[in-house]
Amino acid sequence: MRFEITPGQDHASYILKDNTTGTYAEIFPFGAILNQFTIQSKNGQKVNVIDGFKDQADARENITNGFHSAKLSPFVCRLHKGEYSFEGKNYKIDKHYMGDSAIHGLLFDAPFKVSATHVDENKATLSLTNEYRDNSQGFPFAFDIEVIYKLGINHDLQVTTHVNNAGSGNMPLNDGWHPYFKLGDKVNTAAVRFDSKELVEFDEALLPNGKTSLYTAFNQFKIFGETELDNCFTLNQPSYDGTLPAFEIKDDAVGVLLGIYPDSTYPYLQIYTPPSRSSIAVENLSSVPDSFNNKTGLIILGSGESRTFSTTYKLALL
Repeated sequence: MRFEITPGQDHASYILKDNTTGTYAEIFPFGAILNQFTIQSKNGQKVNVIDGFKDQADARENITNGFHSAKLSPFVCRLHKGEYSFEGKNYKIDKHYMGDSAIHGLLFDAPFKVSATHVDENKATLSLTNEYRDNSQGFPFAFDIEVIYKLGINHDLQVTTHVNNAGSGNMPLNDGWHPYFKLGDKVNTAAVRFDSKELVEFDEALLPNGKTSLYTAFNQFKIFGETELDNCFTLNQPSYDGTLPAFEIKDDAVGVLLGIYPDSTYPYLQIYTPPSRSSIAVENLSSVPDSFNNKTGLIILGSGESRTFSTTYKLALL
């Protein structure tokens, strides 16, 4: 069989592998984390483009130190003071805070269960599920979430999320991802291009101020250099297919190109350069930060309703 799925010790991780090309992805059920996405370069070296963790134990201990590959749900990025109002009631998130804001949702350290696996000559698929039923965190809305990783024949990894409202009333929702990508020793040497239309302007607390401005600085490839970003961008296209990525990064010395192809459910791109500059976080988002308050991109799911979000990461050799 061309593709295989191999569980790690105690099923703490799963490897999805294309035996023909050698490309593989490592997934943790803890947090539904993408920990590796690796391609074999032309000189035979294995290049893992994900800045992840040593193992699941490391992820458990350090997930809030940068939120590497964290699942962002049911809200993304920052939520001002952790407070929001929904259908006439006030709520306050009781989870992780950065400054005055609750940050990165409620599922980044959630235990997911493997619900299905499949391999054939064209793909390897791993499905992970979590049933959220927690009234103690300031989000008393029951929902089921499924995260599906599918590794294909063209060094491509599709990440699809299904969210179903399992409660009796409406619920607010955002969705996103927080992977860090690493090609060389520093992101400074990489060439970057992303298809931005506008920059979502932030205030001093890194929350949207309701304004946008034209941003085309990286609409063509250029060396990233000393650029510092912690910003949200709108995209030029409603969705992206295999011919045009929303974001791409390459490093000629490494010999690898990464492209990111979100569908229409992820119309925003958040990009963050950590102080180490050893990698760059590129986040597909369904809304701008603080959407529970500013309502920009906010999804309201009725009882029994579902929403599906999808993005694809694709590697190529230079």
